[in-house]
Amino acid sequence: MKPILAILLLIAASVAYPQAQTGAQTTTPAPAQIPEDDSSRKAHAIIDQAIAALGGPAYLNLTSKFEQGRSFSFYHGRSSSGGIRFANFTKYPDKQRFEVLSNKDYHFLIFDVGGVEAKDKSDIVIIHNGDKGYEITYKGTAFEDPLDTAAFLRRREHSLEAVLRRWLREPGTALFYDGVNATDGKPALKITVMNAHNDAVVLYLDQTTYLPIKKTFTWRDPNDKVRNLEEESYDGYKPVQGIMTPHAVTRYYNGDMSNQRLLNAVSYGQEMPDAFFQASATYNPKAPLKR
Repeated sequence: MKPILAILLLIAASVAYPQAQTGAQTTTPAPAQIPEDDSSRKAHAIIDQAIAALGGPAYLNLTSKFEQGRSFSFYHGRSSSGGIRFANFTKYPDKQRFEVLSNKDYHFLIFDVGGVEAKDKSDIVIIHNGDKGYEITYKGTAFEDPLDTAAFLRRREHSLEAVLRRWLREPGTALFYDGVNATDGKPALKITVMNAHNDAVVLYLDQTTYLPIKKTFTWRDPNDKVRNLEEESYDGYKPVQGIMTPHAVTRYYNGDMSNQRLLNAVSYGQEMPDAFFQASATYNPKAPLKR
């Protein structure tokens, strides 16, 4: 009995060992990290060069911008005015003051605790602070037309500064390299930037300088469900305080030119008190005028 028992134990052990070994081999290994694909890797490299060309840290860390020039409006691609002279003040991330100039240029503003001192009086002032818009005229201060405010907020959210300075830092943002495409008569590197909400902006960058030539995005009208295309092209780059700045900015709406701004003065980093961007409505613009 003892020899037979020993043989049975030996057979059982020889069967159990391969099974244990097989069990070890079938254990699922830890998943390997999926590498970044070529399109995304190339897009990131190109965007890094674009940011460097625009000014690198100086561009990424700018806090305010002052612009002065002439603005032209277009309707169905045709000029609807001879242009207006303006001054535009931006305090990042969400404050802007646009002033229509009457006579002289601002040249330079002196801010103090009480507000702003300037040598010019503006006929119209449009203020955007957060998600609110106001229009100041000789009649007083009123809320901006809701459609105009919505259009401004949409352009601000898809602006070049928002995409390059904020979108790229947000979780879930993806970049895609779409090859070389001709735009505005120039060969350009096409990059798509898509955020976590599936909202996309397409950038066209100069092949040599990597400076932005054009930016486009689409959006669907909540009322008629029609998809609209908005484009913005950049030209006339000049260095200003270490930042490459386009002095000609043209907007297009569904293929038609809608606005063009030609700048004659730009400065960055000027202190702008929050009070300069504050407003409160004092009348209803739709109410009949008192005579």
